[in-house]
Amino acid sequence: MSDQLQRTLVLLKPDTINRGIVGEILQKFERVGAKMIGLKLIQCDEKTAMCHYGEDVVRRRGEHIRKLMVEMLTTSPVVAVVFEGVEIVEVVRKLVGETEPKKAAPGTIRGDYAHVSYAYSDAKKIGVFNLIHASANPEEAKAEIDVWFKPEELVNHKPLYTKYVLREDD
Repeated sequence: MSDQLQRTLVLLKPDTINRGIVGEILQKFERVGAKMIGLKLIQCDEKTAMCHYGEDVVRRRGEHIRKLMVEMLTTSPVVAVVFEGVEIVEVVRKLVGETEPKKAAPGTIRGDYAHVSYAYSDAKKIGVFNLIHASANPEEAKAEIDVWFKPEELVNHKPLYTKYVLREDD
């Protein structure tokens, strides 16, 4: 895989599932031509959530925040998705919007579907319900994909657009 052709992880968090907007959000990725190569609905356990929110989260935000994020992620099922595409990590991050929903621009997933602030979450002592997680960079994407998917769960396929966009032959 070239540097431009990347894979990234997206998690549709419990608030997305509970609001019934999974299809609307997945459609945004499909519309930009992101190729879905892995998809599953899973009840996240504490061990998986702890692996996902690793030591980097502790260094940046503290163990207390990690605990809140783990608690939020394990409240009900999540949808884990792997997308592949040209510089897809950055494309997905733009679609998702700022981590704090109240700062997310209109037109982004968080800007259109969420509004919660860090201050509100802190006051309520809950994790930020911001609908979605997206890998921050290609290295993080690889590590996160390994947490959620076995290699055999990722499907290599060639949608018709690859012939025209990626210039791949059969």
